[in-house]
Amino acid sequence: MSRTARAFWVRSPGEGEIRESALPGPGPGEVLVRTLYSGVSRATEALVFGGGVPPSQYRLMRAPFQEGDFDGAVKYGYLSVGVVEEGPPGLAGRTVFALYPHQTRFVLPEESVRRVPEDVPARRAVLAGTVETAVNALWDAPPLLGDRLTVVGAGMVGCCVARLAAGVPGVRVQLVDVDPARAEVAERLGVEFALPEEAGSGRDRVFHTSATQAGLERALELVAAEGEVVELSWYGDRRVSVPLGEYFHSRRLAVRSSQVGVVAPARRDRRGHGGRLDLALELLADPAFDSLVTGESPFEDLPSVMPRLAGGSLPALCHLIVHPRP
Repeated sequence: MSRTARAFWVRSPGEGEIRESALPGPGPGEVLVRTLYSGVSRATEALVFGGGVPPSQYRLMRAPFQEGDFDGAVKYGYLSVGVVEEGPPGLAGRTVFALYPHQTRFVLPEESVRRVPEDVPARRAVLAGTVETAVNALWDAPPLLGDRLTVVGAGMVGCCVARLAAGVPGVRVQLVDVDPARAEVAERLGVEFALPEEAGSGRDRVFHTSATQAGLERALELVAAEGEVVELSWYGDRRVSVPLGEYFHSRRLAVRSSQVGVVAPARRDRRGHGGRLDLALELLADPAFDSLVTGESPFEDLPSVMPRLAGGSLPALCHLIVHPRP
């Protein structure tokens, strides 16, 4: 039987369109998934949409099932939840998560989809890829009992890090952002909120996720002597200055990166990418994560919605894309 699927493509920097293409039937060991929801990972997808991925990072920035290239038309995205319409008995009819772009239906090897636990709503499950990033960061730099942590940048990743870190007994988390409206999100996540100028200092560790030079500078100011700043921001083709003068050496500060592309060394010999993603989906049983889904649009509106998300005129943490029902 002939099938088609519709997908969102970035045609050129700042311009998107929906394209229809033939969809092959699933072969042995493959599943056909009908998408229910996909999520826009605003910071990363804004870079891709605006053509801001530097050529040196084309390979590293590729999404798992991306089509096209960053220097031309590209189909990009990695937060998708759907129902298996065809597949092995253990998966048929199940809700699954996949690191797939915005597309109405898709075919993948069965090992490339992960079952969504029954206590996790499909809408919330689109956050799995972002929670996975937070899990990896906390494996890279695990909080200790009683730590005072700060997360600078209340975007999707920062909010996920804050919520997971706050679950460690005795750990106090402050979420810092320039937008006072994020105070409400912080409250729903069960953490403190502060504007940058009001943030507490002497913190045991600071996670930086704002993707701004000002945020990185503030993170270094807030961390305690001999403390560590964990950098999760992705700057694309922008150059960022790091203030290594003044107190940086005298306070013996450290800056380290954390990136989801590889499993953190602390767990690499025991957990693979699939196991890490399964853990993220389990953690999404927490209803506090609903506060990160801050808007929704029909799939058909993506060509007009993406420029607004990328440009900031449509503010969002995770913007949900609702796919058409059969």
